[in-house]
Amino acid sequence: MVCRMRPEKRAEYLGLHSAVWPGVEATITECGIRNFTIFVIDDVLFGYYEYVGDDYEADQRKMAADPVTQEWWSRTAPCQIPFTDDADVPNWQPLAEAWHLD
Repeated sequence: MVCRMRPEKRAEYLGLHSAVWPGVEATITECGIRNFTIFVIDDVLFGYYEYVGDDYEADQRKMAADPVTQEWWSRTAPCQIPFTDDADVPNWQPLAEAWHLD
């Protein structure tokens, strides 16, 4: 997934991610996400994770319902904008896989 940082919010976003809240990390883990990494270059954020659960949509709903995660998103979302101007999402856009090697 990919998005951009609002330049004026860069320090805030990176500061939040220098000490992600334990409750957010716990919920991510409980929802079957592993090996989650966010990379940054200039104002571009690239996120990668592996899902190990059985019902991705249900786990995503569980994460979205978590009050701590909702508070986290209320702080991180204003720092982000979609990668493309015509996106139909508020921030992170999924990427299509072009190549894969196990």
